[in-house]
Amino acid sequence: MKMQVVVMPKKTVLDPQGVAVRDALHEIGLGGVTGVRVGKIVEIEFQSPPPPAELDRVCRDLLSNPVVEEYSVLS
Repeated sequence: MKMQVVVMPKKTVLDPQGVAVRDALHEIGLGGVTGVRVGKIVEIEFQSPPPPAELDRVCRDLLSNPVVEEYSVLS
């Protein structure tokens, strides 16, 4: 079984990488882009699904920085 954890900067946190990508898109002529947020996807393979509380703990403590990032789990 595969699960994906999507980690993104919180909406209230400045995303300098997203700003740089947005500006680069404008520079190469892609108009209409009003915002970009850059995050990461972590794909994890399991033999069997872990307990939700354990997966949440791993996402919170290892895969993300809860001060500036939020995460969601996709299965």
